[in-house]
Amino acid sequence: MIPSYDRSTLEELLDGNLPWAQTHSIMSSFKDPDRFDKMVAIHQSRVAWKEPILLPYGENLYIVQKNDGARVVKCACGKEFGDYRQNWKLEALVRVRETQDEIEELYPKMMAANAAWMQLREFICPGCKTLLEVEAVPPGYPILFDFQPDLEAFYTQWLGRELPKAGAT
Repeated sequence: MIPSYDRSTLEELLDGNLPWAQTHSIMSSFKDPDRFDKMVAIHQSRVAWKEPILLPYGENLYIVQKNDGARVVKCACGKEFGDYRQNWKLEALVRVRETQDEIEELYPKMMAANAAWMQLREFICPGCKTLLEVEAVPPGYPILFDFQPDLEAFYTQWLGRELPKAGAT
C-alpha cells in the first residue's frame, strides 16, 4: 500500500520539522500519486506572485510559467533570473570567499579547506538577499550549471499529463 500524507505533514516535511525517522520513512517509501501536486500547492501558497510554479528548482527557487509563455527561474521574493535553460547564477549576486581568513569565517581553523585549493562562491538573490546556493570549487573554475530539467518529459512521462501552457492554470 502506498502511503498518503496530508498537507500539514508535507508542510512539516518541507520545513524540516519532522523527526528523522518519519522524514526517512516518507523519503524512502513509494510516493503517493498526487505528492508532486500537493508539494507545488504548498510552495505556491507561500509566494506572493500568481504565475504557476511548474517545478520547484531549489530552495527558494522555482521554474515558473509566465503569461507570455516564457518559463523562468524565479525566487520566492519575485526576482526573476531569466529563462530556465540558462544558468540563473549568472544573474545572482556572488560573494567569493577566496582567502584563508574568509573561509575560516565559516569553518574552524583546522577544518577549513586550503584557500589555494578551494574557494566558496555564495549566490545571493539581488531582490531579497537570500543565500540561494553555495559552490565549493577550485579557484578559477567556471560557474556550475547544476541541471536543466526536461520539463516536457517530466510532465508527460512521469506525471502522465501535458506541461501547462501559458494562461492555463
